[in-house]
Amino acid sequence: MEKKIVIGIDVGISTTKIVGIDGRGTVVSPMRIKATDPITSLYGAFGKYLHDNGIHLQDVERVVLTGVGAAYIGEKIYGLPTSKAEEFVADGLGARYESKLDRMIVVSMGTGTSLVKCDGDDIRHIGGIGIGGGTLTGLSRLLLKTDDVKTIIDLAIGGDVSHINLLIGDISASPLPGLPMTATASLFSNAKSNASREDIAIGLIHMVLQAIGSATILSSLESGIKDFVLIGNLSLLPQCKQVYPAMEKLYGVHFNIPKYSEFCTAIGAALTYSQSAGK
Repeated sequence: MEKKIVIGIDVGISTTKIVGIDGRGTVVSPMRIKATDPITSLYGAFGKYLHDNGIHLQDVERVVLTGVGAAYIGEKIYGLPTSKAEEFVADGLGARYESKLDRMIVVSMGTGTSLVKCDGDDIRHIGGIGIGGGTLTGLSRLLLKTDDVKTIIDLAIGGDVSHINLLIGDISASPLPGLPMTATASLFSNAKSNASREDIAIGLIHMVLQAIGSATILSSLESGIKDFVLIGNLSLLPQCKQVYPAMEKLYGVHFNIPKYSEFCTAIGAALTYSQSAGK
């Protein structure tokens, strides 16, 4: 490589996401690796990333770690200069880089959900909710006897959410002010004891996504911010393209899912060094 690369690594407990930012500021080949623990996941991801992209250790200028699993690592990675980035700052920088927005709320949809307000260079964690991918898999384990996300998604495709949720049209003969007949009045209120697995799956996904969307909208009310950037694993759910456009229409906001939404935190980690180095 002509110019050295900065590696950003978002270390989860069992999944690690890794990207490189080259000397031109371009994201290079994002990758994710699953393992049984953060150390195995980190070193497995790093080794595979270098191998697959033909990168040598001497090509790497800096390794920047972030994420909950980063706390387990106190050494230099393969002797390379290694530092850590604050996760919420990494969320903001990565989302800003990918969305090209300067003013937004970043919605990090992981096991739970955190909300980060970005206003130019002012990046601040403003809260979150304990609802996210962990909620979806935990409830699916109980109700569907599976926590495999692909299985849940496949089941949901054949489900009808109106068999699970109570809609405005179920309780009112006409639309309410600002609420169309198709708007949700109550999540899971319409569920029957013999509901199909497909209906339960779509109900669970809609419940989690709507709860996150509603929390995000409420968090923005005093800020005037109308742009929300969704990042993290849950942003990849195909149902995001059903739930969030409906909320956009209802509330006059915009939910943005960038190209590398899953990797924004790792991208932001690399950018914390690139920015501090004046690149």
